[in-house]
Formats: sequence, C-alpha cells, structure tokens
Amino acid sequence: MSVVPAQAEDLVFMLTNDTNSTLERFYTSPSGVDNWEDDVFGQDVLEPGQSVKITIADGRRVCKYDMRFEFTEDSDLDTTEDTQDLCQMGSYTIHE
Repeated sequence: MSVVPAQAEDLVFMLTNDTNSTLERFYTSPSGVDNWEDDVFGQDVLEPGQSVKITIADGRRVCKYDMRFEFTEDSDLDTTEDTQDLCQMGSYTIHE
C-alpha cells in the first residue's frame, strides 16, 4: 500500500478588462500574505475589452486571494484592489 500526498489544484479563471484603460499589471497573493507576488502579466498587458485565461499554480491550498489591478499612467483609473474566493470563480471582470 502506498500513500500519495494530495496535490493542490491550479486556480484557473478568465480575467476580462471591461474598462476604457489598459491594465498594465495584475498581482495576486493569498489573503493574509503581506507582500504581493510577481506581476502575473510579466511583459504583457490587457487592453480594454480583452480577456485572458489566468492560472495560479503556486501549490498553495487556499482559495481566497487578494488581487491588485494597475492601469497605465495615462489612465484616469486608480489602482484597484479586491479579494475573492478564486476556487468558486470561473471569471472575473474589472469595471470602471
């Protein structure tokens, strides 16, 4: 008989930019963690009206994540933060 440790599942959801501004940086961290993880987009951006499939494969067994959205400097939008249970979400849309 062998024992196999349970594996944490990746969190996958669609992120849609329903604003008139370019989303330049997107950060996530498990709720309660004091520092933001790396920018999910890297060198990419999410233009107005576009969607992208986000996969969080950090190996953690948590569902509740803090999210931070940063728009380009020429945008009228301020940095926005939100907290969601990503295990329950299939999609997330950022609005103005």
